[in-house]
Amino acid sequence: MTTKYEALLEKVYEIHDIGKALAVLSWDKEVNMPEAGLPARVQQMTTLSRFNHILSTSDEFGALIEEAAAELDGAAYDSNEASLIRLLRRHYEDNRKLPPEFVARSAEVSGKARAAWAKARATNDFASFQPWLEQVIELCQEQAELYGYEDEKYDALLDKYEHGMKTADVRAIFDAVKAELVPLRQAIEERGTAVDDTPVHQAFDVETQKQFAHYITQAIGYDYERGHLGTVVHPFATSFSRDDARITTRWYSDFLNPSLFGALHESGHAMYEQGTHRDLARTPLARGTSLGIHESQSRMMENLVGRSLGFWQAHYPQLQSLFPEQLGQYTVQDFYQAINKVQPSYIRVEADELTYNFHIILRFELEQAMLNGELAAQDLPEAWNAKMEELLGVVPPTDSQGCLQDVHWTRPGFGYFPTYALGNLYGAQFFETAVSQNPAILEELNQGRTTSLLAWLRENIHQHGRKFTPGELVQRVTGQPLSHAAFMRYATAKYNDLYSL
Repeated sequence: MTTKYEALLEKVYEIHDIGKALAVLSWDKEVNMPEAGLPARVQQMTTLSRFNHILSTSDEFGALIEEAAAELDGAAYDSNEASLIRLLRRHYEDNRKLPPEFVARSAEVSGKARAAWAKARATNDFASFQPWLEQVIELCQEQAELYGYEDEKYDALLDKYEHGMKTADVRAIFDAVKAELVPLRQAIEERGTAVDDTPVHQAFDVETQKQFAHYITQAIGYDYERGHLGTVVHPFATSFSRDDARITTRWYSDFLNPSLFGALHESGHAMYEQGTHRDLARTPLARGTSLGIHESQSRMMENLVGRSLGFWQAHYPQLQSLFPEQLGQYTVQDFYQAINKVQPSYIRVEADELTYNFHIILRFELEQAMLNGELAAQDLPEAWNAKMEELLGVVPPTDSQGCLQDVHWTRPGFGYFPTYALGNLYGAQFFETAVSQNPAILEELNQGRTTSLLAWLRENIHQHGRKFTPGELVQRVTGQPLSHAAFMRYATAKYNDLYSL
């Protein structure tokens, strides 16, 4: 006889599979689809989005959740069953607040806005993207009202990416980071120590870059038997199951960092998905628990691992062998300094660890202003440049290097950006805890291996998927709530050494 929980799972699997079919269509749209196919693809994705929303908000689905919950009353909090019921209840309540018409309209606008953004970015034509940004802002405002909020409008959207966190929480954390990060950056500037990043600004054959990207991502633990590396305008990772988690990056023929660290970053995301427990398959539990926690895994692999001296002492010879003319004259110390140079830059994804957080604070503040109606779309370029000058001391020469550089504002996704900086903090706190529990992690990293680190992440973070909220997970794993302290200890020690402060 089928239990209530088993009946619920059948419906969950159905909804999950449609969602993953949507993800496949989205992946193909970004990586393989011919440009002329966009109108039909937008229609296909809009139809599936609407259908999936109807299924996941139906009275029948709500009844199945409550019947299964009653049947499982008393199940252990940590169990897969109780965890799934908690997550489904929350998602069901949220999804019911969004009418199918709104979901379909959002999908259609997002699909068309993304194509408009890609062209606008390529041609430095903000005016052509402005009407789409106006629609996205309106969708975000409408979405916030539909979800509802108690304190700030931004809370309604932030919660969907970092459940349980309020705008005031983020503001306080970012203020604490600025209070310590600005003096460190100023000390580096006053020291005046010249760090030469010439090694990464040379002619690098793209096909050879691809070869090394495959090598280095495998070295940190990305499984290509369950993965794939693609080329896109803006890097991302996606998964269709734990056995099909894909990454992308972009390639510059005159700059090594974007492809190299983009691939490492996206591998961190994909490895999280590859590490979810098999028992969570085909349910919404089989994902990272929040975008901040997800970002902790990507930033950890990109920076704490991928920009460490010990890691490159092991792998730099391989890079040198592929680019002997470019790197033969440079030592591993030269390369290490080049990839860690602190210098305010225009592009977020190319920013160093210290200035990266300012890029996020800028977007966090601008999103709130647009959402609250304090900043109109037409005024974004000017506001963007003013914030860049205030926080980083530089002004982008073009909108393509300024407010058009990110893909995120092509969809109603306000609340997403803060998770990047939160990921830096989570990642440092997790890494510090991991090393304290297993010092062999650092010894292995100095040999270019991540075996013990990945095993620790699998055991403490990856396998749980979305069973716990981000607040619960960081407390369980580190014994403390999220703090900026571990990140500042890491950054201060690293850059004091690099710049002889």
